[in-house]
Amino acid sequence: MDFPTFDFQNCVSAFIVLFAILDVVGSLPVFLDLSQRNKAFSAIKATVISFLILLVFFFVGEGILALFGVDVSSFAVAGALVIFVIACEMTFGVEIFKMDKVEGSATLVPIVFPLLAGPGAFTTLLSLKAEYSSPDIIVALVANMLIVYVVLRNVTPVAKLLGKGGVFMLRKFFGIILLAIAVKLFMSNITILIG
Repeated sequence: MDFPTFDFQNCVSAFIVLFAILDVVGSLPVFLDLSQRNKAFSAIKATVISFLILLVFFFVGEGILALFGVDVSSFAVAGALVIFVIACEMTFGVEIFKMDKVEGSATLVPIVFPLLAGPGAFTTLLSLKAEYSSPDIIVALVANMLIVYVVLRNVTPVAKLLGKGGVFMLRKFFGIILLAIAVKLFMSNITILIG
């Protein structure tokens, strides 16, 4: 497949941002808790539904913004602030966004929404559009969804492999990376708005 505007380095950057936002490794304790409480979820269903929702939003999100008279740069600045808050949660271990308890199957709620295809992911996708080309972001999203599927399919083995310390360290590391990315995203788009 020919990607005329594909840039590997930008794709890797977009991949890291999405990996940190989706935070499938950091969500392992939630997945484990759901398993232990016999909350059934389908790895393939959760992955495919999340991917389709994010892909649709990626293409029509800008149109939705246009209805409200908001440009991508303004949304990217707002998105940078949301990403910054999520990064603070990851880095400092505080809970700002609270998740409601749900009954029944866990595939759609809370796995698809809000854990995978939630406000943070929506905001990030449109914010990334201000920085990278569509092919870079789509390839990065596909790669992340493959990881999501593998983790969801093997929740217990992955948790055992990483251990509590491994999950903790990864979460903190990507939290700091995300903080830096949020600052970069904010600065590059705020200069467009005030310039």
